[in-house]
Amino acid sequence: MRHDPAAAQTPSAAVPPTAEPRPQDAARAEAPPAQPDAADAAAAGGPPVRVYLTRTGVVETVPLEQYVTGVLAAEMPADFELAALKAQAIAARTFIVQRLAAGEPSGTGSKDADVNDTIEHQVYLPRAELEEWPSRGKGAELEKLRQAVRQTAGIVMTFRGQPITASFFSSSGGYTENSEEYWSLKIPYLRSVPSPWDAAINPNNRETVEMPLTQLYAKLGQKVPEPVQTALAALDQGEAQAKAAASKLSADKLFKILSWTTGRRVKEIRIGDKVYTGREVREKLDLRSSQFTLAVAGDTVKITTYGYGHGVGMSQWGANGMAKEGYTTTQILKHYYTGISFQQVSHFLK
Repeated sequence: MRHDPAAAQTPSAAVPPTAEPRPQDAARAEAPPAQPDAADAAAAGGPPVRVYLTRTGVVETVPLEQYVTGVLAAEMPADFELAALKAQAIAARTFIVQRLAAGEPSGTGSKDADVNDTIEHQVYLPRAELEEWPSRGKGAELEKLRQAVRQTAGIVMTFRGQPITASFFSSSGGYTENSEEYWSLKIPYLRSVPSPWDAAINPNNRETVEMPLTQLYAKLGQKVPEPVQTALAALDQGEAQAKAAASKLSADKLFKILSWTTGRRVKEIRIGDKVYTGREVREKLDLRSSQFTLAVAGDTVKITTYGYGHGVGMSQWGANGMAKEGYTTTQILKHYYTGISFQQVSHFLK
């Protein structure tokens, strides 16, 4: 249940509400439990994880902590702050521990695997590829990732004594999303919280894409409405006709955002004679997020998105922004995952 890793980034009818200033959180949050044998756990590597490598069709079996390192390498840039990398390591470890503890093998692509290496689960860099990093001049980056894993060895997030669904995404448009407003299930620790750091440090947090109006309707599975067809045809019939046509092709006449989610994303929008959820539009149009605005110029629609990903759980760019301001790993995780605690892997897996 995660999408759009930060590492994968190359970086309207209405305007969404603006994000509120972040709350001041001067109090230090509860630290993850000290683990006397953390070094031993890191050395041993933890229980095995079987990863289906989709490019080769091979199942790679590695110790848990090696798996977490491979996920960290694929999911978050090594130049992020150490506290953010540690938060990502704990999230990645929690995801797989929950899956292993539940004995959940679905969707892997192989009956012999626990997880695959795609965004369907967690993106993962195979061990052999990681071991090539030093020879490619990335030895310092690899050591930093390993440091983040070592310093969090064996730690997972829990809620009511069980590992959480540690969903995460690349960046937000100011807030994270309530789980039930993107998926159908209300999860008590996946609540909408402010995340103003993303836009401040992520150069690709805002993106505008353009497409012909006819293509937009086609991607949504609609025929171009007759009044729109008539107006489009009139664009090439002289200045007076084009001016009249343009007034009929304005965004406020073609699109109507009906409601917003708690996380300031589009909840429902009317396009043509149909009402869509923001998620449906995002997926059908292949947009970065469901927080978007629309504008029309001639026969073209311009769609501006804010953030990248589903918006549920931890924002990776937000975590990095918090780390830059001096927040600890624990504070980052407790901000994005409401009401969670920490426990050791050994409590769930032998």
